[in-house]
Amino acid sequence: MATLADIIADGIEGQWPRAVVSPDVWESAGRQIAEGTWTLVAHWGEPGMVHVAIRERGTGTTGILSLNAAGGRFPSLGRHALPARRLERTIRDLFGLEPEGAPDLRPWLDHGRWGLSHPLGVHAAAAEPEPYRFLPVEGEGLHQIPVGPVHAGIIEPGHFRFTASGETIVRLEERLGYVHKGIEGLLTGAPLDRAAKLAGRASGDSTVAYATAFAQAVEAACGVEVPSRAVYLRAVMLELERIANHVGDIGAICNDAAFGLMHAHCAVLRERVLRAAALAFGHRLMMDRVVPGGVAVDIDPKAKDHISKLLAQIARQFPALIVIYEDTASLQDRTVRTGMVRHDLVARFGAGGFVGRASGRTFDTRKVLRCPPYDMLDFEVTVLERGDVDARIRIRIREIEQSLSLLGQLIAQLPYGDIRADVAPRAAEGAALVEGFRGDIFAWLRMNEDGSVARCHLRDPSCFQWPLLEAAIDGNIVADFPLCNKSFNCSYAGHDL
Repeated sequence: MATLADIIADGIEGQWPRAVVSPDVWESAGRQIAEGTWTLVAHWGEPGMVHVAIRERGTGTTGILSLNAAGGRFPSLGRHALPARRLERTIRDLFGLEPEGAPDLRPWLDHGRWGLSHPLGVHAAAAEPEPYRFLPVEGEGLHQIPVGPVHAGIIEPGHFRFTASGETIVRLEERLGYVHKGIEGLLTGAPLDRAAKLAGRASGDSTVAYATAFAQAVEAACGVEVPSRAVYLRAVMLELERIANHVGDIGAICNDAAFGLMHAHCAVLRERVLRAAALAFGHRLMMDRVVPGGVAVDIDPKAKDHISKLLAQIARQFPALIVIYEDTASLQDRTVRTGMVRHDLVARFGAGGFVGRASGRTFDTRKVLRCPPYDMLDFEVTVLERGDVDARIRIRIREIEQSLSLLGQLIAQLPYGDIRADVAPRAAEGAALVEGFRGDIFAWLRMNEDGSVARCHLRDPSCFQWPLLEAAIDGNIVADFPLCNKSFNCSYAGHDL
């Protein structure tokens, strides 16, 4: 089998070169993913064409393979590679392209409420809703527990179908798609400024990461060199976003284990981070602050000192919270060896973020791709082996500590200069991979000559983490599901798009 570099050698140039391949090469790609030689980064479609983004594990080579599906059909990658299956169901729902040989052809995003089938495809048509078929379960003494899509808290909707023997879960099957908002359809034909805003709203808690991924894809397509100050300011925003979410998650996980004290303390720290973001960039979530070409606003001079003081304050207070977590036996009893994810599954799905790093996968885009300014900064990527709720908490703890260090370096080294470069539109393609707080976010787009978006695909890290939650809960008791679920904290909106 040819290497990925050989296959994409004559493709469209870029950090993510794209090559149109034959069905044989496409099928071989599915086997390479299944065997672990290649990692599936993203899989998406458009009318008459399917694409797959790949990273070769041994060499780190990245590229995109495309297959002509003008006949409305394409060989299923999911027949070989488990991570591709839900993505193929999504392609089928949106574009009407049939994955031949796919083991699962049930709808995924389409709940029969759109009024038409295949809304982004060539042959969209009116459709009637059909009952959804959950996978059959057989066994003596088993019972099913349906949960959601509406939940007790103010959270996003998703349905979970538990099969249990007594209190022990023997299978969990998810059904998502309830917050599908048609992002790809809205992006198609959108002018660049509107498309950037849409990308930043794919998953609101990761607005900086999504906006950065989209902006970098545009900049790759248009050959834009982003000013150094803007590059550093983006990293400041990314690390503030990471800290705010990780602190909030730690408190929420502890709250699901009936330990509200940690939740209260973490909520206070998170609020301080959000206020610092508002002071520095004029918005608590920093929405619409990252734009193609750079950033929309410069940091307020007073905010630099405020952030430095905040870092010192968190550095003083956060260790005491960790001591509380570690010294509370009842809390440790709930988190240690609960919701464990096997290393081979994490590797198979290419799961990133705290889910992957808690189960032995070392991948972190900031280290692997060495993009500015992270190639100039000193930080470590912590990896643990146990893969349980406790490990996912501890990865978050270490990442908060590293982000505090990174912010100190970024503020100290912040260069002077412009914050935005002009983007001269052209008909071109670009892609990017950015480390959000959940893991790597992928963005690919094709631009028109006038600067509007011809096609764009965004991929949330949750796409490869949701299936692992099903595996993590296997053998645990029903009462531990909220704890496991929160330790993953997958995005519904980012997944459903």
